[in-house]
Amino acid sequence: MTGSSRRDFLRDSAVLGAASLMAPATMAAAPALTHDTAQPLTPHTGALDMVAQDEAYWKKVADQYRVTDAVTNMEAGYWGLMSQPVLAKYHEHIDRMNRENSYFARREFPALMRNARDRVAQFVGAKSTEIALSRGATEALQALISQYNKVGPGDTVMYADLDYNAMQWAMNGLAERRGAKVARFDIPEPATHANIMEAYTRALDANPRTKLLLLTHCNNKTGLLLPVKDVAALAKSRGVDVVVDAAHSFGQVPLTVDEVGADFIGLNLHKWIGAPVGAGAMYIREGKLEAIDRAHADESAPADRIDSRLHTGTVNFATVMTIPDAIDFQQSIGIPQKAARLRFLRDRWAKAVRNVKGVDVLTPDDTPLTGAITAFRLNGKGTREANNAIAKTLLDEFGVFTFQRTGIAKGDCVRVTPTLYNTPADADKLAAAIKTIVARA
Repeated sequence: MTGSSRRDFLRDSAVLGAASLMAPATMAAAPALTHDTAQPLTPHTGALDMVAQDEAYWKKVADQYRVTDAVTNMEAGYWGLMSQPVLAKYHEHIDRMNRENSYFARREFPALMRNARDRVAQFVGAKSTEIALSRGATEALQALISQYNKVGPGDTVMYADLDYNAMQWAMNGLAERRGAKVARFDIPEPATHANIMEAYTRALDANPRTKLLLLTHCNNKTGLLLPVKDVAALAKSRGVDVVVDAAHSFGQVPLTVDEVGADFIGLNLHKWIGAPVGAGAMYIREGKLEAIDRAHADESAPADRIDSRLHTGTVNFATVMTIPDAIDFQQSIGIPQKAARLRFLRDRWAKAVRNVKGVDVLTPDDTPLTGAITAFRLNGKGTREANNAIAKTLLDEFGVFTFQRTGIAKGDCVRVTPTLYNTPADADKLAAAIKTIVARA
């Protein structure tokens, strides 16, 4: 994005009264990614730590979002709000497609859709020919799993307790149709890099006929960041293909497809990249297309193109058109800077309660294994009812919105997900509420 286009983009937001973002004062000594320069801050831990705590700067970022004051929302993991500049562009695109109808859709939209795909490919470090746009990570992953054709009778497909429920079901369905078996195991809790690798090694050793392994990079239940590149390398060394659920990954932490290390990835654009709801993408590494069957014998695209592996029908034109705007906004902040801020807010509440007797913080403090999302449960309170009750108390009594998550081997939990419009005061409010609830117990 050129300096001129960055200025144009922020000028558009002035219509909604949003303040222009400026580089944090603490970044004065380092190259800053602002709306006037394309030079990102060099990823330096000390500099990023200072940026993460520059409240004047992050107030200006938060001002780019219009957020309800009815509740303190710490459940940003469901989907991400569009910033005001992106929302303005979305409305503009809706008006255009509604006004110009099929005259626009038939003649001009195909080029805009290709541009959106190209921008996504650039953002995740892929080739455009390796990306197909979807309506979300679930749609992309279900296609990758259900259309995978390298598993047969007597083979094994594998996943862990922390993997997303819908993807587990897709793996079960694949195994049933192909006459294969399912191998399921549990991620250690508390998790470390070493015990995660040991768990996957044991599982693969016990199931030598495994053909497809499902990995979740950023877990939607606990927030654990799995060392997917290391696990994928382990699996590939045994001839196992890997499909990665990256629904929460891109935009939350700095990441490229090469750093994921898998041949098949499904990702969202409406969570941490802030596009309108209903935007995602499928990634198939070049040279691996033949492992995925065409979608429903689709002939609308050549068999040697990724487009034939995902057929969504008529797309939401305005949503697709807004994808580049959302990427522009995220890049104007900088993903390393954003990740540092999210981690700062996460640490603010999680470290405040980690050593409180009666509280189990499920996500480690180890930097490579943690981003914004973190979950907790009270000692011995792993039922769905208990965690629903905790989330309800946090909302009803303390005005903090979180969400209960299920499917974890050692019990349900409450998920906490701060985002760019949250403040240290929000994190402190949550920590104080958890301490009060534990004291009562």
